[in-house]
Order: sequence, then C-alpha cells, then structure tokens
Amino acid sequence: MPDIARTAHQMISGMTPVLQPGVFVLITTDDPALVASLSPNAISTFREQEGMSLLIPVALAKESLLNTDHPMRCITLNVFSSLDGVGLTAAVSSALGDSGIACNMVAAFHHDHVFLPAEMCDRAMEVLLSLQNQAAKHGS
Repeated sequence: MPDIARTAHQMISGMTPVLQPGVFVLITTDDPALVASLSPNAISTFREQEGMSLLIPVALAKESLLNTDHPMRCITLNVFSSLDGVGLTAAVSSALGDSGIACNMVAAFHHDHVFLPAEMCDRAMEVLLSLQNQAAKHGS
C-alpha cells in the first residue's frame, strides 16, 4: 500500500485528479424491484430515509425511463488519504464552488470522487490541477 496522506497539504498536493470515463446520474427510489434491477450497475448507493440513492450510468437511466436531466462526470482524486484526514473535501469543494462549479463528493475507502455537471468537467479539471500545483509549490 502506498504512503497515506494525512495532512491537508499532503492530500491536496498529491491528489492527482483523473477524469473517469462515463456519464452518470443520481437517482432515488423506494421501489425494491427497481433498486434490485439497478444496483448491479450502480457505482455507488446510499440508503436514506426517503429511499435508496444510486449513481448509475446515464444510459441505464434512459433505458429505465428515469430522469437524466443532470448528467454528471466523475473526477477521482488519486491520493491515498487517511480516513481521518481533514481538509481535502473542503479545499476541493471550495475551489470548485469559487469557480461556479457544483460538486458532489463521494468518499470511498481508497479515494475521494467528485461528481459534477458533465459540461463542466474540463473546467473542473483545470481548477483541480491548479489547486494541486499551487499546494505543491507552497510546500508544507
């Protein structure tokens, strides 16, 4: 396992954002049959009081006649950050927000993932690479 980034500086300067292939939508349902049919292709699920939220490929949503009004792309932050690390999510969401880019952060065990409007992915990559480079230049 690679070194784990623990400080905000280590996480931001080492985040190495990568735009992932595919376009996704976030849907929610309380229909158990729909959850069962979509779950095998979902890249993320989260149970909420109102129902199950699923991140699914936009093509699957279209096939299932679900809402595809907000297509998203995923940028993975390829830094192995500590699960108790502080600062990466705040820095990323603030930088994107300051640039007028909405984002949804999904933290997984190995990496953090940023879901954002599909049409904003190129600009978001520029913002995140700039943030990473700025952190790297300023040392610890």
